Amino acid sequence: MDHASFHRMTRLAAWIFSVLAFWIVPQARTAESDTSASRQEWKLTPAVASNFARIALRCVSREYPNKPDHVFNDENDLLSPKAMHPSFYGCFDWHSSVHGHWMLVKILQLFPDLPESGQIRAALGANLTADNIRREVQYLDQPGRKSFERTYGWAWLLKLAEELQGWDDNQGWEWSRNLDPLVQAIMGRYMDFLPKQTYPIRTGVHPNTAFGISFALDYARAAKNQKLEQVLVERSTTYYAADKDAPLSWEPGGEDFFSPSLIEADLMRINTSVISKKTRW
Repeated sequence: MDHASFHRMTRLAAWIFSVLAFWIVPQARTAESDTSASRQEWKLTPAVASNFARIALRCVSREYPNKPDHVFNDENDLLSPKAMHPSFYGCFDWHSSVHGHWMLVKILQLFPDLPESGQIRAALGANLTADNIRREVQYLDQPGRKSFERTYGWAWLLKLAEELQGWDDNQGWEWSRNLDPLVQAIMGRYMDFLPKQTYPIRTGVHPNTAFGISFALDYARAAKNQKLEQVLVERSTTYYAADKDAPLSWEPGGEDFFSPSLIEADLMRINTSVISKKTRW
């Protein structure tokens, strides 16, 4: 398999698995369970989960090829991906590595007895150390890095943090504690950036604002971080509450990997300041 195909497969696996996981795992967003035959067809099996796990395991410790989102401040910044990002250096780019780690955590939660469970724990343990995360934060604190992975990578980092925080597992708790300094740094970037962003980014690719807010809002509510939640709800309301007549005939765009209209609708579905039993949006 060539490098480009491997990267596409890895990204597709993470997205497919996330869809499957949201179908079969009870979510705070779900009003009631649906046992219809059509939904049962989406059931994730251990065999399929093992396949996803093997894809992510091949990826999270694979340093090259690599597409860094990197600003060089001087010659001292000529570093390898692993030197810059000791936790999230694999999977071609930083955000793909992050959601690869999320997928491994989710798989381990759902299927703790998979044949790959030992490999999954070893990979997570090797990458999510306190020292590695400290160096990830140091990278973000350098000049010219405020826009690093904004907001797609930020969103996936908080999704990984949400998954770890809600997991009743001793190693999961350790990895959650280790990850926390990076979580704090990413939350600070949300709080700093979003109030300055006048207009949302509506494209169906990485910078999409609705996607970035949606995952962050999930985390804020799971972590009971009211300050972050307030900012996210206010921004999503300001950006989208007056929207109507979405141009669905324009979708998909040639580079889209999700629908700008549907991702916005999903965000507003969980924005309780706008959507209620008495309000239609």
